[in-house]
Amino acid sequence: MHKRTFLKQSGLLAGAAILFPSGWASLVAQTRLFSPDDPFKLPELGYAYDALEPYIDARTMEIHHARHHAGYVRKLNTAVKGTPYAELPLRQLMRRLAPSDTALRNNGGGHYNHSLFWKILAPSADTEPSPNLMEAIQKHFGSMEGLKETMLKAAKTRFGSGWAWLAADAEGRLFVTSTANQDNPMMRQVADQPGYPILGIDVWEHAYYLKYQNRRGDYLEAVWNAVNWEAVSKQYGISSHPFIVWETLDEFHNIMAATFHPLEEGDLQPIKSRSGELAAEAKRLAKGHIPARFDETGVQDNLKALRKDSAALHKLVKNGGSDEAITKGLNALQEVFHRIVGACMEE
Repeated sequence: MHKRTFLKQSGLLAGAAILFPSGWASLVAQTRLFSPDDPFKLPELGYAYDALEPYIDARTMEIHHARHHAGYVRKLNTAVKGTPYAELPLRQLMRRLAPSDTALRNNGGGHYNHSLFWKILAPSADTEPSPNLMEAIQKHFGSMEGLKETMLKAAKTRFGSGWAWLAADAEGRLFVTSTANQDNPMMRQVADQPGYPILGIDVWEHAYYLKYQNRRGDYLEAVWNAVNWEAVSKQYGISSHPFIVWETLDEFHNIMAATFHPLEEGDLQPIKSRSGELAAEAKRLAKGHIPARFDETGVQDNLKALRKDSAALHKLVKNGGSDEAITKGLNALQEVFHRIVGACMEE
């Protein structure tokens, strides 16, 4: 697949959150609770509430999804209203959260965590990890059984409410960790071990209490039977994407998308108002740390060009350059940016 096609289809090109599956029309009443202007929406499950039985019962799924998750989304939209956070993709919001951001950690984390949770569950357990993921599991845990034992231990020993995670670090190494409440490994200023989550197990009581009461261990054994390994494998593939691994590249992309896509529709106001911000971010990107897996001469040379061209574009905007010249300059900058992303994605 062409690199740009991959970026567009994955939702990363437009700075969108990682895609979630579409599903049944069971949320019509719930979605009416959200305004079209709300930046965050409740994702559909992609399966019926009773589809995970006997492992997770329908009533638990309905309450968990349509009430608990919906509540996190509503409160998150309220918390970000009128702030720069409202313009961020969810993964970037997670990265920026500080320990003191309690409301955003609880509700942003609740939205991110549950959106992933619904996606990595499946009505049929007849799925297998991809060869790449299976190789990584064997390398880091010895076997699938070794991974399950490690995950179950992390989940069972999490005191109170929280999550157990299988995640990947910047170099693709798998690890298991747990977090309290609605924290997750994407919260780099909060998590003990930062990384990109590829599988999460909810150990809040609202995830299991109606069926399992206080028997958390029984729930943890049962939910493993509903893991969708195809979805987990896709998450593992995404974990190596340059926007995930290289945060400053992702930050630059967020501004680039917010200026370039309006320009494609003939609107130059975003680039005219944000050219300085774009140039500053390009400078930070060029001077910052390059992840080891991307530290190649071609990437370095294009980073220098990105910094130079963005500074020139900002100067052009400040000096009242023509719309034609500004359009040409931003198009050229976009091409340099895609050369960097393309080089990072080459195997």
